[in-house]
Amino acid sequence: MSELPEGFQFSKSFEIGSYQVNPKGLIRLKDLADLFQEVAWKHADSADFGRILLEKKFMWALSRLEIKQFQSPVWGQKIILYTGGRGLDKLFAFREFLAVSESGEVLARGMSSWLLVHTETKRVQRPAQVLTDRLFSPSTLPEWQPPKIKLPEVKALVSTEYEVQASDLDLYYHVNHTSYIRMVEDVLAGQNFAGKDLLINYLAECKFKDQIQLSLFRFGNSAVIKGQVTSRIVFLASVILAVDKQPF
Repeated sequence: MSELPEGFQFSKSFEIGSYQVNPKGLIRLKDLADLFQEVAWKHADSADFGRILLEKKFMWALSRLEIKQFQSPVWGQKIILYTGGRGLDKLFAFREFLAVSESGEVLARGMSSWLLVHTETKRVQRPAQVLTDRLFSPSTLPEWQPPKIKLPEVKALVSTEYEVQASDLDLYYHVNHTSYIRMVEDVLAGQNFAGKDLLINYLAECKFKDQIQLSLFRFGNSAVIKGQVTSRIVFLASVILAVDKQPF
């Protein structure tokens, strides 16, 4: 394998499928996040800190994800995704993503923070016990870290309810983190908005048939979407808004 750019440790090529794009032929944020998730699993499995951890009753839980798009990948386009560990900070392990075209043009970047959780006790574990220093150095921290989102002190522009479906669930019977991104995009489209960049904080788990109250708060050219089950906030997402006369 040729040398990878910017200290990334793993790469995989993808072709954007017709099922991954909106009616304009541009990849959805949800589907870009799906590709990030897939390349992360491939990397983790190749280095023995992926699915093999289930045997030790451990799982990875995504805490925060930030995606910055510079040029949206389109239907039929072949892209290369790079990923790599970007250090540890106590209970958090950081992973970065880079999406480029075949010609090397940067299309998107992503940064994520993860928690290692015991599948039975639900207690957070120190990730250093399953990660190598070579991939996730405990002495290194990325300059770019997905920040914490604060709810704006404005009235919700719109609120709607969503019932968790079986198709939303992941390997652990929890709502997959990319399903929340789909909810965010759907709420935005209902108001004729689209978001190019995304920051999302995952705060609690959701399960089958949970009723998620989705609220959109707008301030200027930005918006925050809150997902809540009863009194428990499940996620907060922040996007830069663009008015879209044909959002779907």
